[in-house]
Amino acid sequence: MTKYLIKRILHGLISVIIVVMAVMLLVYNAIDREKIFMQDPLIQKKASNEKEVYKYQAWEDYGYLDYVPYADWLKELVKNGEITEDTRAAVVKIAVKAEEDDPAVAEYVRRFTEYYESKGYTVTRLDAVYQTNGATLVKGGSQRLFAYKNVPIIVRMWKYFTGVIKIDNIHYADNVTGERGIKFTLHDPAYGGEKFSPAITGNGTKYRYLLYFDKQFPFVHQNLITVNLGLSYSINYGVDVWDTMVQPQGAIVKADTYYPTGFVENSSNDLHTLRYSAGSLDKGGEFMSKRFVDDYTITTTEKNGLSKMGYSFIIGIIASLIAYLVGIPVGISMSRHQNKLIDKIGTAYIIFIIAVPSLAYIFMFRAIGMSFNWPVTFNGTPKAYILPVISLALKDIGGLMRWTRRYMIDQKNSDYVKFARSGGLSEPEIFRGHILKNAMIVIVHGIPGTILGALVGAIITESVYTVPGAGGMLVNAITYYDNAATVGVAMFYALLSVTSLILGDVLMAMIDPRISFTSKGR
Repeated sequence: MTKYLIKRILHGLISVIIVVMAVMLLVYNAIDREKIFMQDPLIQKKASNEKEVYKYQAWEDYGYLDYVPYADWLKELVKNGEITEDTRAAVVKIAVKAEEDDPAVAEYVRRFTEYYESKGYTVTRLDAVYQTNGATLVKGGSQRLFAYKNVPIIVRMWKYFTGVIKIDNIHYADNVTGERGIKFTLHDPAYGGEKFSPAITGNGTKYRYLLYFDKQFPFVHQNLITVNLGLSYSINYGVDVWDTMVQPQGAIVKADTYYPTGFVENSSNDLHTLRYSAGSLDKGGEFMSKRFVDDYTITTTEKNGLSKMGYSFIIGIIASLIAYLVGIPVGISMSRHQNKLIDKIGTAYIIFIIAVPSLAYIFMFRAIGMSFNWPVTFNGTPKAYILPVISLALKDIGGLMRWTRRYMIDQKNSDYVKFARSGGLSEPEIFRGHILKNAMIVIVHGIPGTILGALVGAIITESVYTVPGAGGMLVNAITYYDNAATVGVAMFYALLSVTSLILGDVLMAMIDPRISFTSKGR
């Protein structure tokens, strides 16, 4: 069993890698990278050279290329001790045109160009752009100098896979106040230090809180291990795909917030999400210094709603539970009363569910729900779950009825059942001891897939009832050329599929001891 699981896990991971690589090849090679700006809210505010530079910065953020501004190269020289800060300040500003550069500036521009061209970069200089009068710069028209090099797809793949899982450590931050390390406390400072609430905090780490407790399910939370599926630039601008799926949504919630300085205010800041940002304390002025004691100043806000994955999972798991509670018993009854009334009614329902498009009966139940004054636009109330759950459960009920009936009838006609009858066993004994047990073995194989599949949501159902779930993420990502989100969601789906198959096999082996995953030579 252990060898089988290891083998299946390895094969599954290889399958996931192949799928993600195929998706990356398609979205990064077959789609023009200019299209990623179709839904960018910031590029519309840019103009001239500033707009061009913004594109290169964005392409670097999303892994298309390596981008190096001239000013950053000079800072690196200062850091390495090759030049002084005074020298950097004297040569950092290039002239509006290359031929007008000061001799000292021209020398460093030449060094910059030779250095990066020798490394395969393309060096680009954008001269200043003036209005027709020749005296006034156009908006965003100041001169720019930078180097860039396209990142090969194989390198991008390597960076993606090696960066999916990140483990926080005390050497993340460049400069920290106090001693680097990890501390355990029984009284969480985020609650004023008076409430008994264990927490593990770090100094030098990316996140201040590595482990903490609160009242939100699942009550224990951690920032030590983070998942990075890729930055989104249309679904949730500048936020990782994983964070987009798991972060709470809804209205902002305010509560008494106990800042590290001792200052208390009614705020929506979630101090358990504090993360490091170099120089943020000094740049924030009095506002920051009043609240924080170091550069752990960046937080997310508290909200009263569930995450996209949370809404999808609740709707999906309730619908699946209803489907199993209804579909399996009805399917069993159909098989036991084959060709009788209940079998004919059940068969008619199965044919209806298969023949009628999902969208049709979803809108039908939506219309019925309106007549009962049930919410048809999702608002998070208990009543708002009724129609999405029913709409989602209908198809699953039909599928379970169909397969349960089929497996039960197959078992009824098996030779071992005929042998049991000839041995004098009653029909109830044969049914309970043989037919039902063997038929259920195949049915239970799909349970892990049903549970995990609830995490990804239902595209049509969530769209019709405007559920803010995860179901539409892949469609939206493809529609708006959000390549990073497309790759991230595809990876998540692939991992869930592989995991559900493996868990299904394990569940079958636990139920039926006759199933063995070990191979014996003869």
